[in-house]
Amino acid sequence: MSVRAEKTWTYVILTVMALIVLWPVGTFIAAALSPDRAGRPSADLQWGNFVTAWTDAEFARSMTVSLIITLAVVVLGVILALLGGYAFGVLGVVADRVLFPLILLGMMISLEAIIVPLYYQFRTLGLTDNLLGVILIHVGMGVPFGIFWMRAAFRALPRGIFESAEMDGASPMRMLWSIAVPNLMPAIYTFILLSFMWTWNDYFLSLVFLHGDNQTATVALGVFQGKYVTQINLMAAGGLIVAAPVLILYVIFQRKFISGMLAGAIKE
Repeated sequence: MSVRAEKTWTYVILTVMALIVLWPVGTFIAAALSPDRAGRPSADLQWGNFVTAWTDAEFARSMTVSLIITLAVVVLGVILALLGGYAFGVLGVVADRVLFPLILLGMMISLEAIIVPLYYQFRTLGLTDNLLGVILIHVGMGVPFGIFWMRAAFRALPRGIFESAEMDGASPMRMLWSIAVPNLMPAIYTFILLSFMWTWNDYFLSLVFLHGDNQTATVALGVFQGKYVTQINLMAAGGLIVAAPVLILYVIFQRKFISGMLAGAIKE
């Protein structure tokens, strides 16, 4: 097979796969814009469905709550992941062969397995129905992966750049922020996007710990869909509203996300 024919078949296969993946997305968008309650596609696009969903579900309040939680988790998670990954990947922590597996153990614990004792413990501390409590849980569950991810990224950097900087008198923190971080931006962007997506899409934790005015967007969407279970067009519009921040963030950072994922595949 010639190179040209191989390229042609590659594009054909990729186009078919893209259509298969995008077909459900297009159907969902068509349902959200449909004037028909059953969500059947129509040439008459009903943009007012989004306004109705936004107003009736009170998304302005719930999405603000979700945004506060998500931004706090992302900022704290990135800082802790950078510091932890730098300590394990570059500085060399005392007893790291014991501590690092313990951190990885946090990735294997299911939230469903600890949610009951966690709820009673946080209730004793006054952190139920409190944004701080949910933020702390998300950070605690996300940092193990963050340290694992950033440790691999730090170890992929040439060791010589740190040795040269150390010989020039650079402190560990100076090496981290001036040398390592600029070279690890794709990996950092990837972790930011993953952390944002995981936190924003959380439903179970928010449902258990937050109530009333502290309702997050995903919980508000669940309540809204319970009210309009027979109106597929409004349910689809509400789903697109809640998914919009993650989709926008992915479109903006997709190149950095892909390069970060590829960088994470480099062996330590």
